[in-house]
Amino acid sequence: MEGGRCGPGPTEVPSKWSTVKRLHWPSWMPIDPYILLLLGTVGLAALFPARGSAADVASGASTAAVALLFFLYGARLSTREALDGLRHWRLHVTVLACTFLVFPLLGLAARGLVPVILTHPLYQGLLFLTLVPSTVQSSIAFTSMARGNVPAAICAGSFSSLVGIIATPLLAASLLGSGGGFSAGSLLKIVLQLLVPFLAGQLLRRWIGSFVARHRKVLGLVDRGSILLVVYTAFSAGMVQGIWHQVSPARLGGLFAVEAVILAVMLLLTWYGGKALRFGRADRIAIQFAGSKKSLAAGLPMASVLFGAQAALAVLPLMLFHQMQLIVCAVIAKRRAQDPVPEVSEPERAAASRTAAGTGTRSG
Repeated sequence: MEGGRCGPGPTEVPSKWSTVKRLHWPSWMPIDPYILLLLGTVGLAALFPARGSAADVASGASTAAVALLFFLYGARLSTREALDGLRHWRLHVTVLACTFLVFPLLGLAARGLVPVILTHPLYQGLLFLTLVPSTVQSSIAFTSMARGNVPAAICAGSFSSLVGIIATPLLAASLLGSGGGFSAGSLLKIVLQLLVPFLAGQLLRRWIGSFVARHRKVLGLVDRGSILLVVYTAFSAGMVQGIWHQVSPARLGGLFAVEAVILAVMLLLTWYGGKALRFGRADRIAIQFAGSKKSLAAGLPMASVLFGAQAALAVLPLMLFHQMQLIVCAVIAKRRAQDPVPEVSEPERAAASRTAAGTGTRSG
């Protein structure tokens, strides 16, 4: 994750965030290249699924990869900077409420679509989708593109990921219950495989934090490679068990339509809700992009731990929603970038500068 002290901040993004400003979404790229890799991994699992001893090896490697992934999450997040970000608590509470309250309520409402539009396994995956934390990198990129409050987006995404390590398994155990295969043993597995590595990364950050920062690009490849391994293991298990015969094109079309409605509701709610709560334009942009999206990077490893052999169907709604949100939010960010920015008076500009100086903004 990328850290940074955040606060209300002025409308203009400080020059030290110039690195983030370069994260523009390619206009010629209709599909995220990483989604193509994910789809290729699914195809590989369909053609050459891991069986027998190979499946055991893949499962062990996937478990180790997930633990490494959350260890790196812990090593990247600056505890001090995250605590400093609480000064803009209204924005962060708003994003967390959207992520872990409003989204799950929409997921529960979709229960009425079973079995007419969604099968029960697809609904479980859809409900799980509504429980995972928000994204970090794409929230930053879209907020920057739309000229929003970038430091706030960094902190909001980081807080969401941190809270999600505990909140997502607890919400899943509560809302999915025995239907999702949850038990006390499942929660213990979550603690050992996700929370313990994360805390270990936090404890060792003092010694390895600079190394992680210097090799961010290389470790980013480790992140993505770990997720690809998780996808291959989950979809291999699904192929061996024949669960893909349960999903018809009509059901996939229904799932796409339901997710499109959920995304539209969240985008409208975060934008106009932010206005009702009297947030400024820059903050509303950060709220919209951080509060309306779900993290594939955090959701896939959690699903592999929570659902086990049923993870293939559980992650399908998340993968579909992830690509949908990237395309839609890219269009919105480009339109927001063309909006006229209201003039700020000198007293307001001076007050904003004092606020930013008080909270500070620095890269982590």
